[in-house]
Amino acid sequence: MLMELTLLQSAGIAVLIVIAAKTLAWLVQLKLRNAGLVDPIWAWTLGLLAVFYGVFGDAPPALRLLLALMGGVWGLRLGTHLFIRNWNKPEDWRYAQFRSEWGPRADFNMFWFFQFQNIFTLLLSSFAFLPVAFRDDAPPPWAWALALLIWVASVVGEGLADTQMERFRGNPANRGLVCKDGLWRYSRHPNYFFESLHWAAYVPLAIGAPYGWVSLLAPVVMAALLMKLSGVPMLEAEMVKRKPGYADYIRTTSALIPWPPKRG
Repeated sequence: MLMELTLLQSAGIAVLIVIAAKTLAWLVQLKLRNAGLVDPIWAWTLGLLAVFYGVFGDAPPALRLLLALMGGVWGLRLGTHLFIRNWNKPEDWRYAQFRSEWGPRADFNMFWFFQFQNIFTLLLSSFAFLPVAFRDDAPPPWAWALALLIWVASVVGEGLADTQMERFRGNPANRGLVCKDGLWRYSRHPNYFFESLHWAAYVPLAIGAPYGWVSLLAPVVMAALLMKLSGVPMLEAEMVKRKPGYADYIRTTSALIPWPPKRG
């Protein structure tokens, strides 16, 4: 039987895991001169933390198994998608821009930029995973069903959005055009919507747990991170420059939640 760890012991080991993962990502980008590989490592690390907490927590075994499967499968899918998307491609323009702006200090700054991301990794995993992995009892049966329903909808939805975008990008005739295929007709960032929704899947599993309310913060933090900090602002500013129709797309299409587009 595996040894159970206390919450504080697990949190301490999690800090070491994320520091090691981002240090590995930094070493890889030193070799390849491509910082884009930090993106899949971010997703894989979060998935690994879900498995870690699921294995070493003290909640009922079935609940910990579900946590490990939900977080692990999500992280594996997203990380693998990002790895395939970025591998053997030019460095993502955002990282290339940082590298250019930082000049001779680029490698030093990139290391600490990667480590700064660990703040959000630890916040997300703590809010979503810890209340589920460290509790004395299990949530009611309906909470299990609701968690699985949200999880399936979010993972399938994000996967569908990613597939639709990759198919659009893969067609040379679409160069310079705005993707409005499938889910992208109703949201400018449907992948971000379903990514945020994924973090709501752990909320039902935290019902009745000590400090279970903190699980509500996970989808809020993820949505804020994507919409206000790392995702939308930089991306859309660049898209307006590159694609003539993107400003109109912003005017007519919901930023996050899928919704019928405005007419005209």
